[in-house]
Amino acid sequence: MERIPLSNSAFEGDNNAYLFADESEAALIDTGDWTATTREQLETALAERDLAFADVDRVFLTHWHGDHTGLAGEIQAESGAEVYVHEADAPLVEGDEDAWDAMYELQEEYFEQWGMPEEKRAVLRERMADAGTGAASPTVTTFADGETFPVPGGKLEVVHASGHAAGLSMFATTLEGRREVISGDALLPVYTPNVGGADVRVDRPLERYLRALRGVVEADYDRAWPGHRDPIDEPADRAQHIIDHHAERAWRVLDALDREDPCDTWSVSAALFGDLEDIHILHGPGESYAHLEHLERAGTVVREETEYRLADGVAEVLAAKDERRWHLEY
Repeated sequence: MERIPLSNSAFEGDNNAYLFADESEAALIDTGDWTATTREQLETALAERDLAFADVDRVFLTHWHGDHTGLAGEIQAESGAEVYVHEADAPLVEGDEDAWDAMYELQEEYFEQWGMPEEKRAVLRERMADAGTGAASPTVTTFADGETFPVPGGKLEVVHASGHAAGLSMFATTLEGRREVISGDALLPVYTPNVGGADVRVDRPLERYLRALRGVVEADYDRAWPGHRDPIDEPADRAQHIIDHHAERAWRVLDALDREDPCDTWSVSAALFGDLEDIHILHGPGESYAHLEHLERAGTVVREETEYRLADGVAEVLAAKDERRWHLEY
């Protein structure tokens, strides 16, 4: 396997594509975005290995976001490559209009529920209207958790890791006798992947993401190859760090409610992240909502229409600085 770094203007850092190739087959995991710069970078990297888009036989996608799927349609058009993605993300990757309309409708419902100001909604709508412009949609073949695929040098095992996206999947493999995983955006070396806003279709997003992270801890992979930036040499430690990060964030959510009780999701987001611009207008309240929803099911907060307050007795626990972590109990 070879990592192919690709540029990306997103805050997560440069993208990665991963190549499995020998004399008989070439398979890619993710393609980067659809920009001319990324296309040139990927074409150059493949040419250095005596390959071109027309030589790619299969493309495996970690999830539907455009910075991972952007060139899949162009590669398929040139090579006839089979493009694989988890069944939950397939309609969006194929550009199904009904699926995208349903996504936008659901976003608008959440914007209202979260209390997002109209001027911020307008900025976000304009930002999202430009997403994917110029990207060709592939025809896809779906996969599900646990499926395996032979690739040059070994095989890939699908590990569904929903949270950041409904169909987000990692690919476990063995490289030179080491158990490793191509983690997409489920595990990143610098940022914690957004949950709640990055894919509003995900039910119980924080619960699902924490479960995926615990799976990484239990698997104890030797190395992770993320969708952005450099490899992660201690994946279990990184996953546990993100779990702990969400524990700390939950306490900050409770503290915000203690100070502003009751308040809506947008107010909690402001307390956590301050004023937001660009795509963070979606991610900030989305992540706040993911925590509030998780805490509500744990009985720690109570929702009344669009506002949240602390459940009875929680303020006293906070004052006593009790370190129990209700939000991590399913």
